[in-house]
Amino acid sequence: MTSDAQATAYGASRAMLDAFSSVGAKTFDLTFTTRAGVKVRFRRGVPLGELRRIMPVELGMAARRQHNVILRPRGPAVVFIQLDDLNAEAMRRVLPVSFLALETSPRNYQAWIATPEATEDFIRQLRHATGADPTASGATRAAGSLNFKNKYAPRFPRVEIAHGSPGRIARKETLAQLGLLTDDTPQRPQAPCAWAKPRASVRSWPSYQRCIAGAPLTRDNTRPDISRADFTWCIIAIDWGWGTEDTAARLMEVSTKARENGERYALRTAQRAAAAVDRRSAKPPKAFIVD
Repeated sequence: MTSDAQATAYGASRAMLDAFSSVGAKTFDLTFTTRAGVKVRFRRGVPLGELRRIMPVELGMAARRQHNVILRPRGPAVVFIQLDDLNAEAMRRVLPVSFLALETSPRNYQAWIATPEATEDFIRQLRHATGADPTASGATRAAGSLNFKNKYAPRFPRVEIAHGSPGRIARKETLAQLGLLTDDTPQRPQAPCAWAKPRASVRSWPSYQRCIAGAPLTRDNTRPDISRADFTWCIIAIDWGWGTEDTAARLMEVSTKARENGERYALRTAQRAAAAVDRRSAKPPKAFIVD
């Protein structure tokens, strides 16, 4: 990175840290991953002041090594909600309640909402109503850093701040008034489905293509929502008896998005699916498609 580029990158990262600090972030988990999504370094609970000091060096080293700089904010009295994979229209809807928005790649946005408390159901409804990725991890690439993914090579986009409203705390009442807590997004017609497991003597995987065929459309109605298809497929695989790590490894084989986003995405999706299976009631949900 040139000195000017480094100064610009650090300025953006500092503005991002200031935005998180303004709504209650005190520490950050700091992760570095390769272009393939493999974790190469991790530090838990880095204090805000220390992170501000080391960020110029970390950004420079990451750029030279083609590593992603990923931050997970933490605060004692605030819940940070990440709305990932938003298009421009969805982004405009959430701006009134977001304290920070990032453009992580051209025309692909991510918004952050801070609220005093939030249940899993609250977060699920918010992501559903906005068309955000339901499996978002709560960690984000640092503003000013380069988004290193194989699909972008050799012109890696820089993560930029698209919007900032420091200190903005969103209340449930405001989100509801804006129609951001509804769970009635029109769904794509589903094929007939079943939850029946294969015979105990048969060791098989669910059909990934049938999960794609039955997935809801993205918010712009142009394509199946691959994140939801991946999540659905993992739920079925784990319910059929496959382990979390085996499921993540198989997802890397069948899902283009998993290959693009790397092993971390695949493992995270499988882990969330495993948690969902644990919570699932005895009655099988009707929305999942299997062989």
